[in-house]
Amino acid sequence: MIYDISKNNPLVGDYVAEMRNIHTQNDRMRFRINLERLGGFFAYEISKQMPRKVVDIQTPLGISPCEVFAEQPVLGTILRAGLPLHNGLLQFFDKADNAFISAYRKHHKSGEFTIKLEYLSCPALDDRIVILSDPMLATGASMVLTLQQLFEQGAIKKVHVVTAIACSVGIEEVKRHFPDVTIWTAAIDEELTAKGYIVPGLGDAGDLAFGEKIQA
Repeated sequence: MIYDISKNNPLVGDYVAEMRNIHTQNDRMRFRINLERLGGFFAYEISKQMPRKVVDIQTPLGISPCEVFAEQPVLGTILRAGLPLHNGLLQFFDKADNAFISAYRKHHKSGEFTIKLEYLSCPALDDRIVILSDPMLATGASMVLTLQQLFEQGAIKKVHVVTAIACSVGIEEVKRHFPDVTIWTAAIDEELTAKGYIVPGLGDAGDLAFGEKIQA
């Protein structure tokens, strides 16, 4: 399944518009805050699909049967760009376990790039629900590599991929390799440049959130 949470949600649309806008996006704190806000909306929508159970809670005046999560998810993110989105999810799934993955584009003189994954830290993933965030789903190559590495760590029960902006090409690539993964996004763009950047997109989310880096 693919869910675009901007549908019928003008707040999400406002946040995405600010993130895209060249006149406001260079305010790094504002950019990070908007990603965190989106993380909260994604958490709310995903929570509707989380398994629940009823427990008896002792109040000062009696017992109240309350519906709560039957289990906690694992929140994973692709460093570094995914950190604000991850923090937004974590504010709502505040009891979740966490996973961190370093996957990046290794650029070559030819102008092409390959995906490198150099770091993975995660809890046991057998029979767990994983929510994996990265603000941009462009070609889908780094997301597919990350998912492959995560599934090698254990028999994951369910994966939700969370991204602020997704390209149709990236969505198709993820679904081709992992048809059972659910993708959540706040906008879908149709075009990629020759260098694999989303058009109209918003630029480099990691640079906008944390400053420019030396090109790998």
